Amino acid sequence: MTTHAPAALTPIPGSVPFIRNADTAPAYWLLDVLWMVLADGNDTGGRFSLMEQLLPKGSGPGPHKHTWSDETFYMLDGEITLLVGDETRTARKGDFVVVPRSTRHAFRVDSETARFLNGYTPASLEALVLELGTPAAERALPPKGATPPPAMNPDLLRRYGMDVVPGPDPLRPEGR
Repeated sequence: MTTHAPAALTPIPGSVPFIRNADTAPAYWLLDVLWMVLADGNDTGGRFSLMEQLLPKGSGPGPHKHTWSDETFYMLDGEITLLVGDETRTARKGDFVVVPRSTRHAFRVDSETARFLNGYTPASLEALVLELGTPAAERALPPKGATPPPAMNPDLLRRYGMDVVPGPDPLRPEGR
């Protein structure tokens, strides 16, 4: 009988070890957020991606789901309110959050800013940031209105394994 290493242990063809730092990683402004791409699908053979994000108070996506990626958050600073399924929870510095693929979720930044590591397994959403983001002029939040929001239509989002979930946003009852 022949045994094979699980796919997760098989080396990524053509991959090489690397070190990337948030101070030197590619950085983009998109949707009033600073995104620092620490590992993208090209680095990992598509297996995962990891970004560090800095977000202003009140920001965050409405209800959506990732159809082919599990999403993780590790809170470095600040506080966010999360909607996961039908439950509302709070995440603060030091908290690790796992959102399995196809799970309805949303979040809102409640502190003045929030900083977290945001991962996707397999890689997905970082490709949207690379395609639509504006290279950041500095490692800070973009000035208000510096980067007009791109048209985030359903077909575009599906290219990155994301679907908007219709219906009210319980984190923004006023409809913002």
